Amino acid sequence: MNWSAISFDWNHVRAFLATVEEGSLSAAARATGLTQPTLGRQVAALEDAIGVTLFERVGRSLTLTTSGAQLVDHVRAMGDAATRISLAASGQSHSIEGLVRISVSDVLATYQLPKIIAQLRDTAPGIEVEVVASNAISDLLRRDADIALRHVRPEQPALIARKLADNRAYLYATPDYLTRIGSPTTLQGFKNAEFIGFGAPDEMLPHFVAMGLPLSRANIRYHSHSGVVGWQMVRQGLGVGVMSEEVARLSPEVVRALPDQSAIVFPTWLVSHRELITSSRIRLVFDVLAAALG
Repeated sequence: MNWSAISFDWNHVRAFLATVEEGSLSAAARATGLTQPTLGRQVAALEDAIGVTLFERVGRSLTLTTSGAQLVDHVRAMGDAATRISLAASGQSHSIEGLVRISVSDVLATYQLPKIIAQLRDTAPGIEVEVVASNAISDLLRRDADIALRHVRPEQPALIARKLADNRAYLYATPDYLTRIGSPTTLQGFKNAEFIGFGAPDEMLPHFVAMGLPLSRANIRYHSHSGVVGWQMVRQGLGVGVMSEEVARLSPEVVRALPDQSAIVFPTWLVSHRELITSSRIRLVFDVLAAALG
């Protein structure tokens, strides 16, 4: 450990993270119980300590600089670690009990969430988890779930949202299917291919066309509102489908349909209601999900 390289105060890092997460100094002040001037001084002190400008200040608004944005993931990891240290030191992680409902797409629930729940079991065995596997957006304000993983940023100000990552998706198919349709090397080469729709064909078609694919409604021969079912169709060689890189990596029987295709970039947001601030069990699950998926 290079101790001399650590030149900042954790409280200042906490002020920076709260400002980023809450979106403004005033919102961060409400969330942390500190005053806005105090948070402002702590963020400024952090900038002085590390020699980096974290925010551009225009009037009353703050915008992350490029350097600030590069530090956010590291700072979030520090925040998650600090939470786990506090819980472990007091023995709270093993004494926290109760139900937490997680709303998540059926694909993520099937392929990625079970491993994370196993980690949670070791961290807090008293927590009960209900997985709401649905591709519809749960209403957290009405408590359809405690925590949700979404691919769109929530607009409701009463919700807490953290952007975890920008994920990448590509077109996938089995090697046998690609051989059967002539191993296309361009998007135009998929003109007569069968495509798997994750949802109604009329809803999927504009997305395929926006990617540059010369498709019509007739190309979407097989479809399901279940992402898991649709992906199984791709894995069985029924056609071409879109999937995130993380999930496709778990399916060795498929390959990228076009190795040089540009990625389809989509965000993942971790969302909860304001009870997150006061509920230790929801906060713990939120932090475990953030650490695993961020």
